[in-house]
Amino acid sequence: MQPLTEQQIRASFVNASLRERNSVTMPDLAALDWDQLDFLGWRDRKIDNAGYVVAWVDGAPVGIMMRTGNGRTRTRPQCSWCEDIHLPNEVVMFSAKRAGQAGRNGNTVGILACAGFECSANVRKRPSLAYVGFDVDAAREERIETLRDNITRFVAAVSASSV
Repeated sequence: MQPLTEQQIRASFVNASLRERNSVTMPDLAALDWDQLDFLGWRDRKIDNAGYVVAWVDGAPVGIMMRTGNGRTRTRPQCSWCEDIHLPNEVVMFSAKRAGQAGRNGNTVGILACAGFECSANVRKRPSLAYVGFDVDAAREERIETLRDNITRFVAAVSASSV
């Protein structure tokens, strides 16, 4: 992922008002290993149920503000982005209001995602050897590409102004 500035991140949110953008608690951008990220995702330290995702789509950063659901799941769900079946972390339901008039009308998009947005690290873990001759590096690259595709589809669903 290309490094972003605080100003780029705040300007990238497609489903937030100016007041909401200005109130976002930013992550420590200097501490991030941008080369190991497929998207920037973080939880708000001040607002317990708030999360933020920024991804590069068509050469520009697109940010999404999200909220966690209040309920608990009965079974352990799988993250819809990294699709990791050996998750070392929790998966929660996030909802994001749609961009534009659809969001102002209350329309949202939901997703099951890693609670702390650990997806980039999850897909980079060395997969287990499935069979003799299994190409571990190719499998890892495929997982990374799948994550990027899943994030792009989610951002497109939230950004779509029709509905």
